[in-house]
Order: sequence, then structure tokens, then C-alpha cells
Amino acid sequence: MSPLQLILIVLIVLVIAGIGFAFVLNREAERKKRLQGVIAGRSGSHERPASLKDDQDKRRAEIAKKLKETKDGEEGDGKKKKKATIATMIAQAGLEISTGKFWLFSILAMVLLVGLAQVLHQSPLVTLLAAVTGFFGVPRLALKRMASRRQKKFLEEFPDALDATVRLLKAGMPVSEAVLMISREFSGPVGEEMSRIYDKQKIGIPLYEAAYEATRRMPLPEMKMFATGLAIQAQTGSSLSEVLSNLSGVIRARFRLKRKIKALSSEAVVSAGIIGALPNLVAVGMYFANREYIMVLFETTQGNILLAIAVVWMSFGIIAMKIMINFKV
Repeated sequence: MSPLQLILIVLIVLVIAGIGFAFVLNREAERKKRLQGVIAGRSGSHERPASLKDDQDKRRAEIAKKLKETKDGEEGDGKKKKKATIATMIAQAGLEISTGKFWLFSILAMVLLVGLAQVLHQSPLVTLLAAVTGFFGVPRLALKRMASRRQKKFLEEFPDALDATVRLLKAGMPVSEAVLMISREFSGPVGEEMSRIYDKQKIGIPLYEAAYEATRRMPLPEMKMFATGLAIQAQTGSSLSEVLSNLSGVIRARFRLKRKIKALSSEAVVSAGIIGALPNLVAVGMYFANREYIMVLFETTQGNILLAIAVVWMSFGIIAMKIMINFKV
């Protein structure tokens, strides 16, 4: 079989795989919509009094207007955000290091991976890939993981902090003092962010602007809604306790929905893990049981082509399973 024929076979396989993958994505999108509709249930079926509904519509309009203004401001500052990407990622991870130290750690990670590649006697191409991964990939991935854990912990404690704030406001405490009390009573990301908001307010920055600045360190819809509530209360004098109480209820409802989705998709997650790991486990077992049999895939040209096709098909399958079991709430 000539190399041209092999290339044509690989291209045909990739085209067929792409068509099948697009079909799977289309069906999965439709299935997600149906499942989310089933999970939502009858949440929107209850009628409300006309006056109460009008008041809520007005509040929603105010919030929507404020969110649009915030979005327009963020788009106007897009260039500034791009320049401060690394600094923003460091702040989101909750670290107190400079950008220079981050690049120093990146160089250290690159040296470690390159040294490991040299010890294992890898080719120059593998060594180059290890250097790029160590300098650009590993540090950024570590920052993203740390920021994700910090945001998750923040969301777990934020509803309790909002409920405590509502109780303090109903007791007659000013908003700024309520934020101070929350920063003292709560530890972790919630206490840190509330303390920073209060410190900004002490030096003359309006409370809602300090909260908007905190959304850069904690880019969550819930935090943006909190800042929007503070801005609406400062500009229109609306009831902040009611806004925060509703926000707390929304966050808790999202948590319940996430847990329900996790329970419904747990069987699919386990099945996907087993299916994805099975070929690798079989290959490792075959290597120890009959090394000459499995090494044909690595030592011959035809075996390398078959192995590449298998890897491509497995990658498409893993991506398809990941999309099927991944629900955004």
C-alpha cells in the first residue's frame, strides 16, 4: 500500500468521523434542552398578583438596565483587561504574588520539564514541547485550578453571607457596616472579598464601585448581581434586603439543580470513564503479556497509521461523551 493511499484512507476516516461527531453534537444539544425542561418542572406555572408582578417587573427592568451599563463599561475597558490578564488570573486565584514572580515560576517549571525530558532521553521535538508546556501551560493551568476552587468555595458560603446581610439590614444597620460584619464573621474568599470592598469604601470609593471592582477578582454572575443590587440601592433607594434575599434563593436553587443534574448523569460519567480507560488498560496488559504482539503498532509504519487512526477515533469518542455528560447551569 503506497503512502498516498494511506493518506487518502486517513482523510476519509477523518471526514466520516467529523460528520458523525457533528451529528452527535446536534442530537445532544436537543437532548439537553429536553432534559433541562424536565428538571425545571413547573417552576413558572404559578400566577402572581398584578401589583406584585408590576413591582417585580420594574425591579427587573432596573437591574437589566444596570447590567447593560456594566457590560458596556466592561467592553470599553477590554484593552485594559487584556493587558492585565496574568495579574487578573493571580488575583482570581487569591495569591499575593507579583507578575514577575509568576514568570519566574514559569521559567522554573520549564527547566524542570526540560530536565525530565533530557533524563528520559527524549527527542528534540519532545524536549521543545516540554519547554512550551512548562512555560505557558503548567503555570496557567495551576492558576485556573486555584481560581476555580476559590470560586466554588465562595459560592458555597455566599448564600449564608447574603442571609446574614439581610438580617443585619433589617435590624437597622447601614450597608457599609453590614459588609464589615460579614468580613469579620466569614473566613475564606467571602471574608476576603468583603474586607476588600469595605477597605475601598473607607478610602472614599462608593460601595457599589468597590463591589464592581471585586467582580474582576470573582467573575461570577452572583457577585455581579450583588454589585448591581448595591448600585441600584445607592441610585434609586430600593430595598436592598429584598434583592439580596432573592439572590440568596437563586443561588441555593442553582445548587439544588446542579446536584440533581449530577445525580442524573452519574451513571453516564462512570460509563464514560470505564469506556475511555479500557483501551489503555488492555494495551498495558497486552504489553506485559505479549510484548512482541503489541509493539507492532509502535515499530512499523502501518502500525503507526493504525494507532493514529485509533487515537483520533478515541479522541472523538471522549469529546462526544464529555459533551453528553457536561451540563452548564
